[in-house]
Amino acid sequence: VSYPRTWSQGVFESELAQVRSGTRRYLVARRAAAATDSPDRGRGRSRNRGRIVGYAGLWLNGDEAHVTNVAVQPEQQRSGVATALLLALADAAIARGCAGWTLEVRVSSTGAQELYRRFRFDPAGVRARYYENTEDAIVMWCNDIQGDEYRALLDSIRADAERRGSS
Repeated sequence: VSYPRTWSQGVFESELAQVRSGTRRYLVARRAAAATDSPDRGRGRSRNRGRIVGYAGLWLNGDEAHVTNVAVQPEQQRSGVATALLLALADAAIARGCAGWTLEVRVSSTGAQELYRRFRFDPAGVRARYYENTEDAIVMWCNDIQGDEYRALLDSIRADAERRGSS
């Protein structure tokens, strides 16, 4: 529901197969299950581990990382889900030794662009008609993510998210 045109099942299967090779990282965001959820019979745990509200992916390629997807349920947008997912992707890219990371974002998606600028992504170019062969994408880059300055930025974003109760 977050994208006008989703990836095919084959593309998702290919991406997930590459997780095993270490070139991809995918995360799922869930909201806690309601206290009224009934327990799973005989297993002693909740049947519902929480409703999926978002996911994000990262392609790890040498010393660069590429954000492949950040998708959040529309009713959960601007609630901190995308921030939490990006923080986890940033941690993965840094742990992998990446020097920088990149992504594409719809020209019309000003909220997402604002979020990415918060993570110090800067516009670096445009891919014409990138989305559905109709809408342009802004290519954004964030470099020097291994340094103390970037770690301090992530710590600040993380602390702000915790204050807002969204992580």
